[in-house]
Amino acid sequence: MPIIERLTAAEILDSRGRPTVSATCTLAGGATASASVPSGASTGAAEALELRDGDPKRYRGLGCRKAVAHVNGEIHGALAGRSFADQSELDRALIGLDGTPDKSRLGANAILAVSVAFARTCAQQRGLPLYRHFGEMLGPAPDMLPRPTINLFSGGLHAGRQVAIQDVLVVPASATTIDQALAMTYDVYQEAAALILKRYGMRLLTADEGGLAPPCNSTEELIETAMVAIKTAGYRPGEDVALAIDVASSQFYSAGHYYLDGVLLDPAGMIGRLVRWVDRYPIVSVEDGLSQEEWEGWPRLRRALEPRALVVGDDLLCTNPGRIRRAIETQACNALLLKPNQIGTLTEAAEACRLAREAGWNVTLSVRSGETEDNWAADLAVGWRADQFKPGSITQSERLAKYNRLLEIERETGWPVVHWPLH
Repeated sequence: MPIIERLTAAEILDSRGRPTVSATCTLAGGATASASVPSGASTGAAEALELRDGDPKRYRGLGCRKAVAHVNGEIHGALAGRSFADQSELDRALIGLDGTPDKSRLGANAILAVSVAFARTCAQQRGLPLYRHFGEMLGPAPDMLPRPTINLFSGGLHAGRQVAIQDVLVVPASATTIDQALAMTYDVYQEAAALILKRYGMRLLTADEGGLAPPCNSTEELIETAMVAIKTAGYRPGEDVALAIDVASSQFYSAGHYYLDGVLLDPAGMIGRLVRWVDRYPIVSVEDGLSQEEWEGWPRLRRALEPRALVVGDDLLCTNPGRIRRAIETQACNALLLKPNQIGTLTEAAEACRLAREAGWNVTLSVRSGETEDNWAADLAVGWRADQFKPGSITQSERLAKYNRLLEIERETGWPVVHWPLH
């Protein structure tokens, strides 16, 4: 059994220039590895809580020195010298040490950094690729690669709210390899960049996750622009390249209504608008189409869009097993957006993934808007047999680190990309 010899941490900066946590785990015998964790912009109310310093004079209160100190002090003191049979035993020790339901005492950022660093160090000690080590947590062993869903255009909190919804993503539906999927997306992205320069005089400015952020007047204008880019790149919308949307509707929801494109919509009206988009465009995935507390409306949304589009829960579910069980019971959605930092340990994220699979749902492994160059999320997407992987756009090093890791795994294994579930 692996014995932890030392745990240390440091404050580093994420892709938005904000602090986050990197942890290093050393096991008896000398194996050592590090892991850094991301941070979200559009966060669900039920997410585990990152610990921030709150000092307005330093990073406007966003510093992570307290979380780092917890790893270097209390967490190291409690875990160093102890052996752990597996990941779940380590994670249960971290959860018990924190003692809060939302990990707010030690910080979910501190806890997840240790959780992933331990996993990576154990994989190194065993001489296994990280994706194979992750795969053993859930089983069966991976034999396919996830299909990327890749940011093309962004709005909402990722891009200054020029449009209400958060992302329009391309799904390279006909691609059979990661290499082909990225090459197709590159074509579409470059055509989109040229198109918005011509239409709006806009330089190649990108949002948090690398998506382009044209000053469109409405969501439909944004989607129409994506359609033109796909066609101009020489691809057939809906056959070669489909679309996914991250609505992030909680961000424009208030007092029972959605303020979308200058119109106030009640839940029935919002569902109607989403149905209209799916009818008109080749949209195969709708994420957070309703607010995170609109529990009565979600089953109606699922019935309205199924089987044409996945109904994906992100803010609704927050990778939280309790909320996922409720969504399964009420048939609120049919796909989980899996973000380990929403729940705080790999073991709890694995339980969320297992629940979704047992319910017959799809699983999309997603990174966050504030990312680092660490690529462990790509290994997790492969190891846990995610159907889709959502790392952001095909620009910016923190996004490309994940895509390049997928390419590396593809070269190593020769595995195909999973079929899109709606084919």
